[in-house]
Amino acid sequence: MPGLLVSAEPGPGGGVVRFARSELCVRVTVGGAVFWAWDGAAPLPSYALRDAGPEPDPRARLEPDTNGGWQVVSERLRFVVSRHGAVELRTPGGVLLRRELPPRWWEPVEGGAARWVQRSEVPADARFFGLGGRAGGPRLREGAYGLWNTDPGGRFGPGDDPLYLTMPVQVVVSDAGTHLVFHDNSWSGRVTLREGEEGSGSGHDRPGTCEVRMDGGPLRCWVVAGTPARVLQGWTALTGAPALPPSWALGPQHARWGFGSEQEVRRIVKGYRERGLPLSVLHLDIDHYDAHQVFTVDRERFPDLPRLAKELREEGVRLVSIVDPAVRAAAGNAVFDGGLAVGAEGAFVRDPQGSPVLGEVWPGECVYPDFTDPLVREWWGGLYEERLGQGFAGVWHDMNEPVSFSAFGDPSLPRSARHALEGRGGDHREAHNVYALAMARAGYEGLRRLRPDERPFLFSRSGWAGMQRYGGTWSGDVATGWPGLRASLALVLGLGLCGVPYSGPDVGGFDGSPSPELYLRWFQLGAYMPLFRTHAAIDAGRREPWEFGPEVLAHAGRALAERERLHPYFVTLAQLARLTGAPYVRPLWWGASGDRELRDCEDAFLLGDALLVAPVLEEGTDRRPVRLPRGRWYDTATGRAYEGPGQVVVDAPLSRVPVLARAGAVIPVRGEDGRLELEVWAPPAGRTGGGLVVRDMGDGWATAEVERYTSRLTAGRVVVERDGEEERVTCPVRVRGLADPAQR
Repeated sequence: MPGLLVSAEPGPGGGVVRFARSELCVRVTVGGAVFWAWDGAAPLPSYALRDAGPEPDPRARLEPDTNGGWQVVSERLRFVVSRHGAVELRTPGGVLLRRELPPRWWEPVEGGAARWVQRSEVPADARFFGLGGRAGGPRLREGAYGLWNTDPGGRFGPGDDPLYLTMPVQVVVSDAGTHLVFHDNSWSGRVTLREGEEGSGSGHDRPGTCEVRMDGGPLRCWVVAGTPARVLQGWTALTGAPALPPSWALGPQHARWGFGSEQEVRRIVKGYRERGLPLSVLHLDIDHYDAHQVFTVDRERFPDLPRLAKELREEGVRLVSIVDPAVRAAAGNAVFDGGLAVGAEGAFVRDPQGSPVLGEVWPGECVYPDFTDPLVREWWGGLYEERLGQGFAGVWHDMNEPVSFSAFGDPSLPRSARHALEGRGGDHREAHNVYALAMARAGYEGLRRLRPDERPFLFSRSGWAGMQRYGGTWSGDVATGWPGLRASLALVLGLGLCGVPYSGPDVGGFDGSPSPELYLRWFQLGAYMPLFRTHAAIDAGRREPWEFGPEVLAHAGRALAERERLHPYFVTLAQLARLTGAPYVRPLWWGASGDRELRDCEDAFLLGDALLVAPVLEEGTDRRPVRLPRGRWYDTATGRAYEGPGQVVVDAPLSRVPVLARAGAVIPVRGEDGRLELEVWAPPAGRTGGGLVVRDMGDGWATAEVERYTSRLTAGRVVVERDGEEERVTCPVRVRGLADPAQR
């Protein structure tokens, strides 16, 4: 343990506090984030941070406190260090957000690393969120959560942990406020949570606790505090703005492992077109490869893929290709041979004796590119030229935890495998969790070099903190069933709070055959997710809407039509996510984190600020309760108004899921003529509303202009203004929520 306090040395943004056996560095940065680290750990090197990280705030100084310790007071946090090495994070007014108890280390055995544990206390009413993609969330219950990206090896549900994408990122919400804590350490570890208990009459609360236990690596941490919006904005400032998906990637997408041939691809697209269903993207899985080898094409099944891609694009459908990291280890395989020639030692991960590590994946015996080497990233990024040449418009990274099929043990690379780690050198214990993040960087930067005028489209099954800089993610192989449907929502909400706003589930589930009702309810949920994609395994039932009968087809068509109508709103949310870090899909407590009822609500979500979506997550449901935040909310199907906060019961017929609009909201939608239109929900008398609009600037790099609209009810008439001027509203306005058409 650190021992007793010995001395302190103020410095820029904070300083160094020395103890008998350790020293603690504290730094408040420009923007309000606070960094602290033990025993000389610095913010860099880091795979999570954007560039070099923020500068110290010169206004913050280390100074003695009244209890014999030291403190740093910033605009948003008061950071207090005790004489024994405990750390308290308080609001500027002194309210406790988090207490970090003195950490403990274990001396490493020969050839090992120093393990450590950090135990924290939070207010009794606090709720935990985050930690990456967790099927049991979004609120994280008591229990242990693994920090090791893992292919579960089958179809997962809410009880399975860890999954493909873990992050040591916690978001904690309590009456005292919201804060995000990030332990910048990519080693394997475990987070154990216990919720607190408030005293019933005695006044003695039991705090909630969080224990972070790591198998090695530095003990360093970042914290951002404030409102949820400010927390995500600060987190994005640290780790980088989310990549902006092309406009077409916000449309409906269809995938399947096992399309198998050009004829089947054409049949699927024709099926959508004949039924008047919109389709923006179709994905090709590993079965389009030659013997499952990456960057190849099976010429018998797809004799002229560029022509197919060109003809589909003329119909408004783009092709996206799966890309796996594993490379078949066979002489004559162009990717393998090319990788051996990269640098002095080749491109592939090696064992301690210097030989390439071999694993078993879809093509057979494979080697793995070392994406923690800049030379390898540059080489790999150049290989995407082959994908673009085949006509693909984007890529989908899979199997990149990384995975090696094995009969026992961890289905990944040996922990002794050697990696470059940007020239520092190290082994797979440190590199495993950032492997997919570095692969995403290689792909994104390669696509930018190859097509500099187009925004890359990339999403990845695995990743780590900061992956939003390169693209999004999806659920992975979620089990088909009602629990899998619920897990789909949990994953998207949790990832958004960790800074990854673009994600979505395998609509319908990855395995088996969903019932018509389950498929439809999943489809309706997916229509409001950032990534709206059906997907299934090669041995699973079909996922095309017409395979489930005429009633499901009709209702699915309505969901698709609504997604297309809301396309301008999704474009706006994507741009705002890039500018502010705010996820498209938000928990109900996003604007009211002090509302305890909302903190415990997990079966509904906000889509931006304007819409509340209440998906149906249970079989046989045609009515469901909905917890409302404060304010007036309109049922968008019936126009009925409800007042929050509180709970209401609304209709949820098979034809739709309940969606409620915030009174006063200004929502950009696609009008019947295809042009931009503003849908305005009438504000109550005496209140104002509004909304932000970012127009579709195409799929290049044009600077987005944020248009700010307000709405108010004046003399019985709804007035909409842009930047305070009614004359600046140049697109059609449709007012909803008023009984008298003359008032619109």
